[in-house]
Amino acid sequence: MSTEQPGVIRRFFRGLWNTLDFTRRLIFNLIFLFLLVAFIGGVFASRTKIALRTALVLNPEGRIIEQYTSDPVQRAMASFTGDGLKEVQLRDVLRVIDAAAKDARIERIVLVPDEIDGTGLSTLREIGVALDRFEEAGKEVIAVSAGMDQDQYFLAAHANRILLDPDGAVMLEGLSNYHSYFKDGLDKLGVQVHLVKVGAYKSAAEPLVLNQASEEAKEADRYWMSGIWREYLDEIAVLRNIDAAKIDDDIAHYDERVAHYSGNLAQLALDQKLVDQVATRREARALLRAAGAADDSDGFRQIDFRKYLATLNSGTLKTRNDQVAVIIAQGEIVPGDQSGGTIGGRSTAQLVRAAREDERVKAIVLRVNSPGGEVSASELIRRELAQVREEGMPVVVSMGDVAASGGYWISMDSDEIWAQPTTITGSIGVFGLFITLPDTLAKLGIHNDGVGTTPLAGAMDIRRPLSPQIQAILTSMIQRDYSQFIDKVAKARSKAPEQIEAIAQGRVWTGTQAKERGLVDKLGGLNEAIAAAAARANLGKNYGVTYVEREMTPWERFALSLGNSDALVRLARYAGFSMPAAAIGSTDAKQITGVLQSLRGKHYGAFVHCFCGLH
Repeated sequence: MSTEQPGVIRRFFRGLWNTLDFTRRLIFNLIFLFLLVAFIGGVFASRTKIALRTALVLNPEGRIIEQYTSDPVQRAMASFTGDGLKEVQLRDVLRVIDAAAKDARIERIVLVPDEIDGTGLSTLREIGVALDRFEEAGKEVIAVSAGMDQDQYFLAAHANRILLDPDGAVMLEGLSNYHSYFKDGLDKLGVQVHLVKVGAYKSAAEPLVLNQASEEAKEADRYWMSGIWREYLDEIAVLRNIDAAKIDDDIAHYDERVAHYSGNLAQLALDQKLVDQVATRREARALLRAAGAADDSDGFRQIDFRKYLATLNSGTLKTRNDQVAVIIAQGEIVPGDQSGGTIGGRSTAQLVRAAREDERVKAIVLRVNSPGGEVSASELIRRELAQVREEGMPVVVSMGDVAASGGYWISMDSDEIWAQPTTITGSIGVFGLFITLPDTLAKLGIHNDGVGTTPLAGAMDIRRPLSPQIQAILTSMIQRDYSQFIDKVAKARSKAPEQIEAIAQGRVWTGTQAKERGLVDKLGGLNEAIAAAAARANLGKNYGVTYVEREMTPWERFALSLGNSDALVRLARYAGFSMPAAAIGSTDAKQITGVLQSLRGKHYGAFVHCFCGLH
């Protein structure tokens, strides 16, 4: 009796199926293993033990911002792979520093500013003031760096001692605000940009219609930038006990100074008293080991600020009855519902409404870090804040790096406005854009023709030239928006419209300059604004602070918990998982995108936007 052997084809598919089945089981087993490790890591993460004489290592990486621009799943994946856009929330850094100041186990802070990038001076100043509070508690801050730019140094200057690597440098160069201008390029493409603006200094859309900055833009930029640079020099001078004029002179003759030191930039920084000691990382570890407590290797007893943050109990609305609610308004102002990093007219207004309707919230602090955006979205948020005040709840605004144009629009209806001396604000002006493409299409041999029942029918078609009627309508709209802007600011600031007009015209001011002109009430940071809001609500000292934000979904919370598991991250990296970091566009491209973002698929719009920033 004979048996038939399986054919070649049958054996092939059987082998393929077995391979697929094995792969499926392997993948699910790996997922199960990762989840198990994450669970175990989560259990033990809350049991982190901190010994006496521990140093808190404060080494933020990437941008320090008000609110995450990525969603929890993206952040979990970034933690999992070790790559991706790095972001740190300002509130977390401040909370860690203030908690460490009261923690008897934390002896000092070791500040490593080298990986901070794309962070504004006002944000860095907030952290610097927190470091000052830490030092006032009788503790020490030591900065250790391989080399710093002027933004990183602005923070490091708050340390008691600064250690710089022998191959490092402190690069102070001054402030600049240069942009690319696209008129000739757009003309070659046949793109017609029709701009209507009110305010001689309203320069946000200039790059689209000019080949160079207008004289008004240069005049305004020179004034506010000089103000911020003076604030920068004066603060460094006080912190480091150096003459501000000497710092300025050293920058102006830096080529001579470098030549004199034969290119030894670290020694130059030491002799300029910008740093206290030149030391390699190994020498810095030895110094910290001697100053504090040793660990089991050749290092010092330490805890990373992220791990320390995980040990702190998070305060929520459920913990105390009386709350000051902080609402973040960060990024461009556009209509509709938006996620973190962009201000949605509807979504931000809903956050304000949620805080107003919660009986445990007694005051609101609006934290603004925005160059502005669309008029209608800005007005929607302003109205919601005005209703809060009408119902007797205090509203205090805390301005971050930028609160200009639309950022000022949403700030003006408040009981108090706080700004840092280095905040960029003002820019009270409006512009409108209308883009048409008939010449662009003609270059491709495409033409447009037809009929309409009225002169306005089809007039908004970007394939057709801009009609005089639309030009007139857009001009009337922009002039009305500007008049409303002036009138609303005048009413909010208890001034005559003529007084506001004199300091408006789209002109930008620093926080200090804005206070001198009555656009800002007080100079200070977020903590001061929160305290002011609590005082206006008569909360005394026993109140909580909560951030009102979009609720995370259960899946987002789960993904974020996985991403925060050190054990899972280590396992993933050991397994070799990695992903390339996303490319980041140029500053000009991002700012131009910001100007146009509010179009939302349209080709026209009225904007309160400030094309202001430091590079």
